[in-house]
Amino acid sequence: MDVYEAITIRKSIRSYRPDPITHDVLQRILEAGRLAPSAANRMPWKFIIVTEPQKRRTLADLCTYGKFLAESPVVIVGCGDRKSSPKWCVVDTAIALENMVLAATGEGIGTCWIGSFPEEKVKSLLKIPDDFSVVALLAVGYPKDGMDLIRLASRLLRPTKALTDIARLNEFTSPWS
Repeated sequence: MDVYEAITIRKSIRSYRPDPITHDVLQRILEAGRLAPSAANRMPWKFIIVTEPQKRRTLADLCTYGKFLAESPVVIVGCGDRKSSPKWCVVDTAIALENMVLAATGEGIGTCWIGSFPEEKVKSLLKIPDDFSVVALLAVGYPKDGMDLIRLASRLLRPTKALTDIARLNEFTSPWS
């Protein structure tokens, strides 16, 4: 699948099969994050790959909107190093995580971005140093419904704003046509 198809069909997945993700596939997803651009090429990120069922259950219990973290076979916790890049660590880590989302989609794997969580409790559970911010948690796994249904559903159920509503030419008041 090319990158445009991955962007088009990507959808937040909240129901996963228990099938494990092979090391090679997970390696490619992580590599997509590693290759992301960052300010001054600082790469201020660390990614904690949580596969241990009890830790995933605890993360799920901590998140109001992430109960499905317990059933996804992998949770990637993206952390930004505030010491290395105080101004850009959150943006840079988010870019790397989005690269992973698109790479996962290309592999037929679903993801869901979790941005609402008690940061200090997550840091304590995963022994994350004080210099780091937890940017997001990413559920990763094979969708229960499979990617073919996701392709169909993404075309039918995901309304987005028109390009003319969000793009401007040269200045804010000049619409894109």
